[in-house]
Amino acid sequence: MSFFYTVNGDAMKLYLDVIFFLNFAFDFILLMATSMILRRNVKIRRLLLGGLVGGMSIFILFLKINSFELFLLKIIISLVMVLTTFNFKDVRYTLKNLYYLYTVSIILGGFLYFLNVQFSYKQEGLVFYHNGLSINFIVLIISSPIIIYTYVKQLLNFKNNYSNYYKVDIYLKDGTIKKFNAFLDTGNKLYDPYKKRPIIIIYEKDLKVNIDMENMLMVPYDGVNSHGILKCIIPEKIYIFGVGVKKDVLIGISKEKIDIDGVNCILHTKLLEG
Repeated sequence: MSFFYTVNGDAMKLYLDVIFFLNFAFDFILLMATSMILRRNVKIRRLLLGGLVGGMSIFILFLKINSFELFLLKIIISLVMVLTTFNFKDVRYTLKNLYYLYTVSIILGGFLYFLNVQFSYKQEGLVFYHNGLSINFIVLIISSPIIIYTYVKQLLNFKNNYSNYYKVDIYLKDGTIKKFNAFLDTGNKLYDPYKKRPIIIIYEKDLKVNIDMENMLMVPYDGVNSHGILKCIIPEKIYIFGVGVKKDVLIGISKEKIDIDGVNCILHTKLLEG
């Protein structure tokens, strides 16, 4: 189904079924991405209903409204999409859903604009001119899920990994303070067998202290693939940003460098309790 739409005196032929399908598809993808990022786990039919609400926004084309009114109407439509898909629990919940919907929309819109500029325009110096090969809706439908999938995957990896990162200050008995980027490793189950103190792991070259043998403990350990004796020292205390001060902790000195991006200290799960 098509109709002619006049812009500044020029008639433009619009296909409502194509526009509706594109709107529906894009809104469905955006709502699904929002659900994945926030782990809402909504049913597919609610995503379809939310996409349908977004698809119906094509009727804005028939309204004679100014830019500000159009902006407000789009906000209202987005809010209805969010409420239809995720229901209403409280204001904060709804605003968070709306925020991530717009964030994902901006990411997708930016990528599609970039692709359209790259494939539709030629450049000579600082001048761009149209080459007559704008991206058609088939390319949009194919590329959009790929773009959103890549973005959501990277964002979830970031949230899952970097939520376990902490800043740590270690106060040694000689009065020095060492600063570390720490990672909470749920696999670190090391305790000393004497007082059951949790052990954090630091690469010896990152610790950079001269260890007096009188202040060193030799702690036996058993791992999945290894066992042996771990050299440990007793700090005065450690301060984990966002958690607080912890005492009765041992620092295990590793001869192997910690193979985690930007990390030079492995925390023990016990330290985040309480």
